[in-house]
Amino acid sequence: MLEDLKASQVLVGTRQTMKAVRADQAERVYLALDADAPIKKEVEMLCENHGVEITFVNSMSELGTACGIERKTAAAVLLKE
Repeated sequence: MLEDLKASQVLVGTRQTMKAVRADQAERVYLALDADAPIKKEVEMLCENHGVEITFVNSMSELGTACGIERKTAAAVLLKE
């Protein structure tokens, strides 16, 4: 599943992820399990309300690497084609 992040259009970061979900542009959201609890809860609730599937990733470092960046990230979104 994480290989989808390198081959597709992806937005990285919690704000960008939430913006895409609200705009009905999100195919799938990736969320790091070690992200701050309030952030995880907010993203999870938003995705549930908009019917967007969440894939959980073990760590923010792993998610950042999968997105091709050298930073940690709590969330990323795979955009609809």
